[in-house]
Amino acid sequence: MTSMIRTTVAAALAGLATAACANMSGSDDGMVQAGGADWTFEGGEVKSSSGTAAGFLLTPDDYADFELTVEFYVSTEHNGGVFFRCEDRASILDTTCYEANIFDARPDQSGRTGAIVNLAPPVVKIDAADKWSTYVIRVEGDHIVITLDGQTTVDVRDSRHAAPGPIGLQRGAGEVIYRNARVRRL
Repeated sequence: MTSMIRTTVAAALAGLATAACANMSGSDDGMVQAGGADWTFEGGEVKSSSGTAAGFLLTPDDYADFELTVEFYVSTEHNGGVFFRCEDRASILDTTCYEANIFDARPDQSGRTGAIVNLAPPVVKIDAADKWSTYVIRVEGDHIVITLDGQTTVDVRDSRHAAPGPIGLQRGAGEVIYRNARVRRL
């Protein structure tokens, strides 16, 4: 079963090792599934609406300075996110990585959609439920800028996760769909 899951992940998402601007939603091998989300792939989209625990699709390569653009759709009840510069592939947490959150109803609203959890609240409140939204995440050295649907939600400097690490797409709860994910090294 694990081999079938890896093959399906590989067929649905592009490996990012060699491309100057790589498509994370295409068809090549490389993405690694971690955690307990059940992912399905159809029509250029990667989806999850169930699982035994939070789950991630991780890039096989590590990234330090990059610009990532990704479209996402989440149901009313949802929890997703984009993790980056993760310190340990075996422990993907908002304390070991940066997380651009996708969680409108987060109890602590300082870490809601548009925030970097445990670092910077969004300067503008934008809900993501029941519509397609776009994140642009730009990371250069200690400078991190998060843009959601064309509006800057975070512009901060921080070096706690300075080393290169994988990029991960997360499903924590509800339905989460990602498409047109592209990363470019800076």
